[in-house]
Amino acid sequence: NMNFFPGIWWSLPLVLIWATPPVTSSWWYMGAVGSSRVMCDNVPGLVSRQRQLCRRHPEAMLSIGRGVAAWTAECQHQFRRHRWDCHALERGQRLLGRVLLRSSRESAFVHAISSAGVVFAITRACSQGELKSCSCDPKKKGPAKDSKGHFDWGGCSDNIDYGIKFARAFVDAKERKGKDARALMNLHNNRAGRKAVKRFLKQECKCHGVSGSCTLRTCWLAMADFRKTGDYLWKKYNGAIQVVMNQDGTGFTVANKKFKKPTKNDLVYFESSPDYCIRDRDVGSLGTAGRVCNQTSRGMDSCEVMCCGRGYDTSRVSRMTKCECKFHWCCAVRCQDCLEVVDIHTCKAPKSAGWISRT
Repeated sequence: NMNFFPGIWWSLPLVLIWATPPVTSSWWYMGAVGSSRVMCDNVPGLVSRQRQLCRRHPEAMLSIGRGVAAWTAECQHQFRRHRWDCHALERGQRLLGRVLLRSSRESAFVHAISSAGVVFAITRACSQGELKSCSCDPKKKGPAKDSKGHFDWGGCSDNIDYGIKFARAFVDAKERKGKDARALMNLHNNRAGRKAVKRFLKQECKCHGVSGSCTLRTCWLAMADFRKTGDYLWKKYNGAIQVVMNQDGTGFTVANKKFKKPTKNDLVYFESSPDYCIRDRDVGSLGTAGRVCNQTSRGMDSCEVMCCGRGYDTSRVSRMTKCECKFHWCCAVRCQDCLEVVDIHTCKAPKSAGWISRT
């Protein structure tokens, strides 16, 4: 199903494509024309290196599209309780571009999670035989040994190294054309995202032998669910380190000397984040008017924080829920449908609810 391509794919921040072109120039165009050169030449915003990779690996571009869907959903999940909720992708692609043109913590997270999404998608496509240029990890063959003893590599190990190599070539190509601070920041966060996927590569094994005696084990390496990468990068977002360029312009130093120097796994940013309270095109903010808040929470999703002190409206709604669930031997859970009345709290709009633009 490629229905997400016209909207989400074209807002891929990795190549800073913000327009939403007509369907005739979407990836469906490739199937109709049958020429990767024609297709890739019609994608706006690609630098020459990216066009070369697109022409050489058109099937990989389709995999990247699936990666975009994965990281977009993950971004929205991680920010679901925050004022900026990563939904600029759906509600106005140009807004996400505004976010990424800043050097904030949100920009750092989006670059990291999107880079990770490309690694995940390309690696998965390799294992599923969807790409001509790669397959299962060719290094995982023959006998090996771990803490549990000897085993044989078998099955189809995820070729994470190829996924990282391809993502680095495609994703970083845009940034390598620039030598400014933002480009160096984006390259750093892109790499942190790629490393995060590899961090959760796990060894899975199957036992062979009489009555499952495990006299012989066959093992392979597999990526964990993408949620693990998202959760890990979310922690890195919360612990992101503000930096400044060093004097020779080749790297970073911490803005506050009390904090540790960032590692290759940390996310870095230059600018403090806006509060995202009001609709502001220049910072890519949709504001929080109409957002659902939690009246009993003391966290970021509380009505006080989410609504920026503007107050909230309460509406009483009825909804059907599953209740009085009972386990029946064996093996079913049967529930009844119950009508539940709940209060929904939504943030009030500011007195002037229009767009703010400083240009």
